[in-house]
Amino acid sequence: MALAKISGENRRIKSILFLICCAFAGIFPHLIEPSKNLLPSITLAVLLGGYGLRVVLRDRRENYQLQKEYLFKDENFFKTLPKVDVLVAARDEENVIERLVSRLLSIEYPEEKISLWIIDDGSQDRTSLLLQELSTSFSRINVLSRPLMSGGGKSGALNSVLNKTDGEWLFILDADAQLQSNVLLRAIALALNGGWSGVQLRKSVVNCELNQIAACQAMEMAMDAVIQRGRLACGGVSELRGNGQLINRKVLESCGGFNEKTITDDLDLSFRFLLTRSPIVIMWDPPIQEEAVESFSALLRQRKRWAEGGLQRFFDYWPLLISKRLSNLKKIDLSSFFLLQYVLPVVSFIDFIVSIILFEMPLYWPLSIVAFGISSLAYWKGCSQNSEGPRLPSPNFINILGATVYLAHWFIVIPFIVVKMSLFRKSLIWEKTDHIGS
Repeated sequence: MALAKISGENRRIKSILFLICCAFAGIFPHLIEPSKNLLPSITLAVLLGGYGLRVVLRDRRENYQLQKEYLFKDENFFKTLPKVDVLVAARDEENVIERLVSRLLSIEYPEEKISLWIIDDGSQDRTSLLLQELSTSFSRINVLSRPLMSGGGKSGALNSVLNKTDGEWLFILDADAQLQSNVLLRAIALALNGGWSGVQLRKSVVNCELNQIAACQAMEMAMDAVIQRGRLACGGVSELRGNGQLINRKVLESCGGFNEKTITDDLDLSFRFLLTRSPIVIMWDPPIQEEAVESFSALLRQRKRWAEGGLQRFFDYWPLLISKRLSNLKKIDLSSFFLLQYVLPVVSFIDFIVSIILFEMPLYWPLSIVAFGISSLAYWKGCSQNSEGPRLPSPNFINILGATVYLAHWFIVIPFIVVKMSLFRKSLIWEKTDHIGS
């Protein structure tokens, strides 16, 4: 079954079936006798909580980290570096485009082995004009312009430049990316030394001190890195996160390129790498730095896109995810992740509605408490570690409590998206996050 051909098929029908299954799971405990109605939630809490605890405890920073000193131990390292294409898809980024170019030019890598590309994807602000001026001033910056509504979103923009480049590796950045000058050397060294097909830099927030929403996003990114590395250590799955991803071109081509039928190219590509047995590693230091969204409304817009793209990939690839392509450990990992990330919010929402109608207590609270508890532990572990990037918020009780409560927004976003996907057809447009140049 070709990966490039199955994406996007019957998503609405699959969403409806998923919603029906979640509705049944949410209603069923209310139909059995009171002495046994907590049994489904307690059983799942023990099984999923046990796996989640194992994941967080198995995370070890040193397992997937290459120290800076490694770069200077091997005299042949710089002579054998592969060619890398640095790609940035930009639309309406006038606030950050000049800073981006400065960051790209500061990357430490042999000039003959690196090419820098910015794809102007139909910008309607001053981005196009600024890129023309910058490419004239700095000959190393290559600019490819696409007309507005060219199609394919960010994936289409990235695909458009592939036939103009020939690097063995692709380093994908967002327009607001801020990075240390030696980050590419260290990511390449980690990839080559460990035999990885992809390296995802830990994401960090440059404006975490702006407000509580930004601080919670900084903690969430640290938590995500802890969980992903723990999943990998348990024989599970780690994923790309879009900004700061280093990927092998041959693997990308074997996957059919970037998927233009999804709204989250990174999550979709993660599954394509997984199904072609191409491992991805998470690098803790140095991180890729980006702006956090600054308001709750902007956060909800961003998370709705992430939730929809995350569900799309499970709906698209589930026949292959349960096939012999994946090991049993990876299937267990994906099942646990899917139940906690997507099923639990929808089932809990339905459980809550039914409990109001029947004047009863919700019945999935044991599982929810365990899920939030595991998240709190991952928050503490992530924010307790040293960081070469922006300072992480202190893992004190107040911060962890606030960040744990903040996670409740997923229990609103995911049920909303499931209903939306069940009722309406999706128009594939690039719903980018606005960057203000923090």
